[in-house]
Amino acid sequence: MSRSARRPSDGIASRILAACLREHCFIAAAESLTGGLLADAFVRVPGASAVFLGSAVTYDIRAKQSILGVDAELLRTRGAVDPEVARHMASSTARLYGNDDTVDRVIGLSTTGVAGPGPDGDKAAGLVYIALAFPDASALRHGGERKDGVYVRELHLEGSREDVRESTVLEVLGTLSKLLDA
Repeated sequence: MSRSARRPSDGIASRILAACLREHCFIAAAESLTGGLLADAFVRVPGASAVFLGSAVTYDIRAKQSILGVDAELLRTRGAVDPEVARHMASSTARLYGNDDTVDRVIGLSTTGVAGPGPDGDKAAGLVYIALAFPDASALRHGGERKDGVYVRELHLEGSREDVRESTVLEVLGTLSKLLDA
């Protein structure tokens, strides 16, 4: 695929960035199984730097603890592929990338799961959790589990390792787009 080839995520990411610009909010991500693909979906759009603050690729379970501050006991007892881990990743990344000017306006996104090709212990390939942490809980208007201003979804995706990773990005973007009415 050439660098100029459009991806399915390009249009959605553009609409999200425009909506965030209008609403004066920002986006930051914590990625595990997507390993930077979510960040790429945003930075492919010219002008993304006005909204997209960055992404912490915390692929290793220890990185989730040391960089994002995910509770060590939670990681030890439940593992990295868990809805509470996704919740903590999303809320932590919003705080991590916030500063004096943006702290109350950062939407934190996270991805964690099993891309495959096989299971990870008792967790099947394709089991994914995405989370979106909003600075204002009232921004959550559509289904899904909500707690403390964080929206979490469990996904069961099919296909190759790359299919699962790319589908996860599309699910995050689609969910965020709906929640922002973008």
